[in-house]
Amino acid sequence: MGPIHIKAKKGDVAERVIVAGDPARVEQVSKMLENPRVVNTNRGFIIYTGAYKGVPVSVAVHGVGHPSSMLVVEELAMLGAKVVIRFGTCGAMVKGLKIGDIVIPTAAAYYPGGAFYQYLKEAVCTATAPHFDVLKTLVEETQKAGVNYVLGPVVSSDAFYAEDPEFVKKWTSRGIVAVEMECAGLFMLGAMRNLKTGALLMVSDSLVEELGFASAEELREYVNRASKIVLEALIKISA
Repeated sequence: MGPIHIKAKKGDVAERVIVAGDPARVEQVSKMLENPRVVNTNRGFIIYTGAYKGVPVSVAVHGVGHPSSMLVVEELAMLGAKVVIRFGTCGAMVKGLKIGDIVIPTAAAYYPGGAFYQYLKEAVCTATAPHFDVLKTLVEETQKAGVNYVLGPVVSSDAFYAEDPEFVKKWTSRGIVAVEMECAGLFMLGAMRNLKTGALLMVSDSLVEELGFASAEELREYVNRASKIVLEALIKISA
């Protein structure tokens, strides 16, 4: 079966893809590519394809949450994607992180219902972790850039407004460093579809300190900085 939601054809999508939930971020990253062209706008899953330092790269909107993001990753794989890095935001769950600091997930916990139950056919947990090549390269490029970062497991939540003090207490007691909404599904599909996946997340708020909630505009300068890290890493990973 070919892609249903992404109206593109083989060759329109590069082997190396950056995915993000926010169309404003995808637009911003696309401006860092050489000769970017729009290859899909259907369903709001905007995709640009261009090159970075001569290497073909696509940047795609994956929407919010697992049902949307996993659908997009499945269809990107159908179109030839081999390396997929999520460039997202997260809520910090350890102290000392500021807006725009980086979290690089080493694994992602999730709630075993919904999309996961439908893929796995039972209420079990599967290991969801980034591909080592991607993880290693993202860490190396972040260190080179000298940006403050934390390495650790995150939790991929399906309900943005269901977070409460008990949520924080429960997950931090298990060593979780941040919350976001898509990594677990991405990492699981990476293992199932033979994709190299990983993620680099910018802190947009904190559940353990009062940082406020950063808008796309407030994150703009941090996006520029982090985009370079993700792009540098992406072109160094063999597809």
